[in-house]
Order: sequence, then C-alpha cells, then structure tokens
Amino acid sequence: MKIFETVINHKINTITGDELFKYAQQFNIGVNKQQAYKVAQYLKGKNVNIFDDRERLALIKEIAKIAGPEVAREVNKLFVQFTK
Repeated sequence: MKIFETVINHKINTITGDELFKYAQQFNIGVNKQQAYKVAQYLKGKNVNIFDDRERLALIKEIAKIAGPEVAREVNKLFVQFTK
C-alpha cells in the first residue's frame, strides 16, 4: 500500500494545471481551468503527503488563501477521491 501512496503523492506534487482540470472533470469537482492552474502552480514541488490528514488540512488552508475557500473545498474532495 505504501507504493500506492508514494505514486499518488508524487503525482500531486508534479501535477499540471491541465491534469488537475482533467481529474476535476472526471470526478465532477467544481474547479475551472484557471483555478486548476493556480492550484497546480502552488502544489509544484511541495512534497506533501495527502494521506496524512494534518498535512492535507494545512495544504487545503493554503489553497484557500490563494484560490478561495470554495476551490479549496472542491480540491479537498478530489484529494479524498485519490486517497480511497
């Protein structure tokens, strides 16, 4: 299971705006392309573990600051989908 977590976290830490937007559409998450680019730019190189609730919460708080609380809630929904 650890390898699965490593792969998912690596993807999150290197995701592009286009990829994030594609995943948001796939999972019916309300994030537009501009918001996806903002979030992806922030995530790039952060090396965050979305499987750790504390780290994910801190990340979501930072996303709320740069893209707004609604976008942060939607991105969190996407992260939860990735961790299932």
